[in-house]
Amino acid sequence: MSKTKLEYIWLDGYYPTQNMRSKTKVVNDFGGTLEDCPMWSFDGSSTRQAVGDSSDCLLKPVAIFPDPARKNAFLVMTEVLNADGTAHESNGRAGIDDDDNDFWFGFEQEYFIMDNATQLPLGFPIGGYPAPQGMYYCSVGGKNTHGRDLVEEHADLCIAAGLNFEGINQEVASGQWEYQLFAKGAKLAGDEIWVSRYLLDRLTEQYGYYIDYHPKPLGKDLDWNGSGMHANFSNTILRTCGDQATYEKICEAFRPVVKEHIAVYGEFNDQRLTGLHETASINDFSFGISDRGASIRIPIITVEQGWKGWLEDRRPASNGDPYKIAGRIIKTVKSAKL
Repeated sequence: MSKTKLEYIWLDGYYPTQNMRSKTKVVNDFGGTLEDCPMWSFDGSSTRQAVGDSSDCLLKPVAIFPDPARKNAFLVMTEVLNADGTAHESNGRAGIDDDDNDFWFGFEQEYFIMDNATQLPLGFPIGGYPAPQGMYYCSVGGKNTHGRDLVEEHADLCIAAGLNFEGINQEVASGQWEYQLFAKGAKLAGDEIWVSRYLLDRLTEQYGYYIDYHPKPLGKDLDWNGSGMHANFSNTILRTCGDQATYEKICEAFRPVVKEHIAVYGEFNDQRLTGLHETASINDFSFGISDRGASIRIPIITVEQGWKGWLEDRRPASNGDPYKIAGRIIKTVKSAKL
């Protein structure tokens, strides 16, 4: 009889920023597929998802990946259900309207690596600041590059887990990094971001670090870049239309629903979307070709390919829920009624 460890991962009920929770189920003679993962339950009263006298919530497995850091183990992403099997109100994945996986998403996850001992980003001295921004972005060498060992190990773990991991780079601020993931299907894209975050957070336990996903962890008034999670998206229309007017009509569909998007794009995003540091103001909406100061950027490659490609919504914050972000983008694109 073989034993396999299944790490069930879910999102708790904290609002507006949910946290990852996980626990291990050991099963016998596991078949290795999602269908072989049983439903499970947890105490929702400990995660703000139920009350004490009726505390059971269900975990429905929705995606499975090999766990590269443990022997005979898998990572199981789950959705939270009520005891009657309906989607829990905290379950953003259940609200995604993309059953045919026509929508593709590429998320750019930015984050700061924080030192547990100092509570500061790597490279920041106690009681002061490192050299100003300018030399950290895509840098090499110990003077300006901090945390590469963790970042490289995280990349290896994501690739070994079978995530569609597409790249890494140091970002504009000291101790700030980014990685990119791509998936065909909004739900899978969200699954992979959450599992990649899980692998990153778990890895910090070995380094004495923690990850700060706050979109402006150094304060809104300081001259340091914030962290976003730019959402690159397309559907069949965007990938094939070959028409500038169609692109502009889709972009215009976002204008009247700015508040609805900002509401699910991450807590404290107002501190980041100031119109500075490569962001548009949270109070405005704009789009433009190759414009990193716009709400939505039309990539130059899309234009050069004859208006066949994708769009980039630059507003989502680094702490946003990719399920809710993707779900809102899909709803708005479909509202264009092309």
